[in-house]
This record gives sequence, structure tokens and C-alpha cells, in this order.
Amino acid sequence: MPAPTRTSREAWIEAGLTALADGGPDAVRIDVLAQTLGVSRGGFYHQYESRPAFLEEMLDTWERRSTHDVLDRVEREGGDARTKVGKAGMLTFSDELLPVDLAVRDWARRDAAVADRLRRVDNSRMAYLRSQIATFRADAADVEALALLAFSLAIGNHFVAADHDGRSRANVLRRATELLLA
Repeated sequence: MPAPTRTSREAWIEAGLTALADGGPDAVRIDVLAQTLGVSRGGFYHQYESRPAFLEEMLDTWERRSTHDVLDRVEREGGDARTKVGKAGMLTFSDELLPVDLAVRDWARRDAAVADRLRRVDNSRMAYLRSQIATFRADAADVEALALLAFSLAIGNHFVAADHDGRSRANVLRRATELLLA
């Protein structure tokens, strides 16, 4: 009889990030994740020392995917600064990454350590925006303002429920981005 296969750390992380996106940090429960993965609770403890250690690794994964992986891909695919800014925003707030990002933002309102990490991630994102915008805008105050506006548009768009006089949200966002980066 073959030895039982352990559920990988990656599978636990994926299940945890899905639970976080669906219900916040309180939804990241070991028993529920084990049931979702079809394994015993003990399997978790073969991979992780504790729930806090697991949550930390989940946040590490979110941070890596939403900053380092995104920026690596943007730089690898290239383009001018405006193209890179648009692509970075599209990837950062994609259907895959956005739900986790929004859940982390909500979590950060109640947890100082998560707020510190979110600040680090957002500072990294803003630094990238500044570096790209500075290639076509010389005034440092304009660069900072445009970076903030672009970042606010990317995040805030997901909280606005307004219609756009028969225009599609995608077209309005595209035009708003063009105006910001003109």
C-alpha cells in the first residue's frame, strides 16, 4: 500500500487565500480548510506550526504575487511607461488578485501588523508608479499626484456602483487612465 500523500503547503495557501477573499480572516479556519481540501486537520499541522504562522505565509504569498510577480511580468513584457502602468494596474487588480487584495485591505483596518504590511505593499506599488510616471512628467509634485490618482482609480473603481450614462465601465476606466497618463 502506498504511503499517504500530504496536502502541499501550496494547496493549503490557495484554500486559505480563497477563504480570506470570501469571508475575511475569520473565515480562515483550519477545520473548514481541511474539510475543503478533503483531508484531516492533522494534515495542516504537518505543514504549519500554527494558524498565525499559516496566516503569515498567506500574507507573504499575497505580497509576492501582487507586487514582485506583477512587476516582474510587467518588466519582462516591456513597453513604454504608460503601457507598464496600465499593465501593472490590470494585473494587480485582476479577477485573481483583487478579491484577496480587498480582503487584506479590510483586515488591515482591524490588525496593525496587517496594516503595516499593506502599507509596505502599497508603498512598493506607489514607488513603481512614481518611477514610470517620472519618465514623462518632470515635476515631482505632478508625479506624486498622478501616481496617487492612478492608484486611487485602480482601487476605488471597485467600490463605485454608479452607472456611466450607457457607457461600459471598462471604456470609462480606459478613458480615465488615458486622461491621467496623458
